[in-house]
Amino acid sequence: MYDLLIKNGLLVLPDQMLHGDIAVKDGKIAAIALQIEDEAEKTVDAGHKYVLPGMVDVHMHISEPGRTEWEGYWTGTQAMAAGGTTSYVEMPLNTIPATIDLESLEIKRQAAEGQNHVDYTFFGGLVPHNLNDLKALSQAGVGAFKAFVATCGSGKPGDFKNVTDYELYVGMQTLAETGDLLVVHCENATITDELGRKAKAEGKTSVSDYVASRPIFTEVEAVRRVLYIAEQTGCRIHIAHCSCHEAVEAVLEAQARGVDASFESCPHYFLLATEDLDAIGAKAKCSPPIRDKAHQQKMWELLAGGIIDIIGSDHSPCTPDLKSSPNAFEAWGGISGCQNSVDAMFDAAVKKRNISPVTLMNALATQPANRFGLIDKGALSLGKDADIVILDPNWSYTITADKLLYKNKISAYEGFEVGCRITHTFLRGNEVYTLEEGIKGKPQGRAARLCNKAV
Repeated sequence: MYDLLIKNGLLVLPDQMLHGDIAVKDGKIAAIALQIEDEAEKTVDAGHKYVLPGMVDVHMHISEPGRTEWEGYWTGTQAMAAGGTTSYVEMPLNTIPATIDLESLEIKRQAAEGQNHVDYTFFGGLVPHNLNDLKALSQAGVGAFKAFVATCGSGKPGDFKNVTDYELYVGMQTLAETGDLLVVHCENATITDELGRKAKAEGKTSVSDYVASRPIFTEVEAVRRVLYIAEQTGCRIHIAHCSCHEAVEAVLEAQARGVDASFESCPHYFLLATEDLDAIGAKAKCSPPIRDKAHQQKMWELLAGGIIDIIGSDHSPCTPDLKSSPNAFEAWGGISGCQNSVDAMFDAAVKKRNISPVTLMNALATQPANRFGLIDKGALSLGKDADIVILDPNWSYTITADKLLYKNKISAYEGFEVGCRITHTFLRGNEVYTLEEGIKGKPQGRAARLCNKAV
């Protein structure tokens, strides 16, 4: 007897769609077929709705400990579960202390224990003062490493800090030895800092002014520089949150040279454009910034063609006061969005643009799991964790602040009409969210199993 049987679903498998049933035993996907006649402890009729693999979000910021008032595990992972995300890799920054050594990693693990509604693993940071700690973090089992070549950090004790090119080079040499993946935030620090200072001195305040202070070439230059250093060191490299096709093309060129490189983009680069931002305000400020509609269209073309094969939310929340300044240059730069990564992208990609659900879920689930080594995650396949989402393609709704589960109910997508809706989320076969009942039961998330070293 199976533990769970989901019947009559439009199953989005790694390489095809199948109208059929999926069965779960001991937390794993045990059978996939046109029709499964065996009995189960629990049967859910999908009613010909889409049955998706849970999103694997490889770019997530939880601010606990140290800035738990921004976002904590309890609230952030509830939002993920409601939004169809069933596992994530947590960035090492926005917390204090940042996750940059064994002590801070242990603090992070203790903070996460018993609070996660979905499965998780942690990044380690690469900062100027921890170059001798990287091997220990690798041996302790972090999921990947993160570095900034753009300016970051508040200067507070324990906060994150960007690296120089030399520090990046030294860190990459070490990570080439350990086989770990390094994720880098790529913007030219010197140019963007000076352009930002110049814009503020000239009295510019709008979000579109902020975008103009971080032009595309400053992102692309940094991407190319980071890729070249990775090529020289042999470090496995992943470029975070590519906002434009020029950055994507730089990674593709490096791949063609044999560099072990990958990249991601984010929902906000597909769902928003520069032309929208001043009306939305600082809730839509992020870095790299959101590009214009012409660049957005190019990104859609790359996604439709399967070229963009990793999408992470870059959920980066804060308290309302940090988004309240009328001067965009003074507001916190981050977008809260994980609750709508799946449904808003499904609506925009599948329903509005006829992109294959297989292509979309490869980018939201399968390829992120593959690249980051979450070997039990990311696909409706036999033996994988039964992380399953049911999505109704015919249920439209409006995103409103009162329905957000974030600690701070802020979203750049407030007021968006979404033409589909998640009705169920299962984590390892356990029903953790339904639209009717909300979050169900105690947190069941646990550390995900990893195989994330180079082979």
